[in-house]
Amino acid sequence: MDSKYALNGGYQPTLKRFADLDGPDFYPTPRWATHALIENESFDGRIWECACGDGAMSEVLATTGAEIVSSDLYDRGYGTPNTDFLNTDLNAPNIVTNPPFHSAESFVHSALQKASGKVALLLRLAFLESANRANTIFLKTPPSRVWVFSERITFYPKGAIRKGSGTTAYAWFVWEQGSWGQTALKWLPPGYKKRFSA
Repeated sequence: MDSKYALNGGYQPTLKRFADLDGPDFYPTPRWATHALIENESFDGRIWECACGDGAMSEVLATTGAEIVSSDLYDRGYGTPNTDFLNTDLNAPNIVTNPPFHSAESFVHSALQKASGKVALLLRLAFLESANRANTIFLKTPPSRVWVFSERITFYPKGAIRKGSGTTAYAWFVWEQGSWGQTALKWLPPGYKKRFSA
């Protein structure tokens, strides 16, 4: 695990995607998963993709016409490398990303401090669980909306043979500054995978 992105005070799940040989926790986000977000959420102003990897999510976000800022802690050939999201003073109107698996809680806290508009994070649906997250996130700053995927997302290391289906449920967790309160639970209709998969 990358010590820079270690969690503080929370139980770390033992379920992990198989080993990433190109840097900690690098699994490009399938295009269709980001299309599902932008068809259901609008973003006013610049969008910062702060764990951009190879740009898979950034390039779909760019189809909205918004200015996209892309960065990553590692150099994966896209965006601005060596940018430690958790320890930078940079900010943006909106932050959209698929955070590293073992630092999701830290990304939530940091993104809510850095974004003046919306934060949208692609997280395991099981992120809704745990007493630690209830106390440190959900009871204080509950998401405005949780968009549950009807179709399973399968994450592959870049270049891997794509076959089979994922076993983990995912959702887009969306926080909208100034609209704290009860969380709306919504379901994304099936069909995004077929429409937008390469």
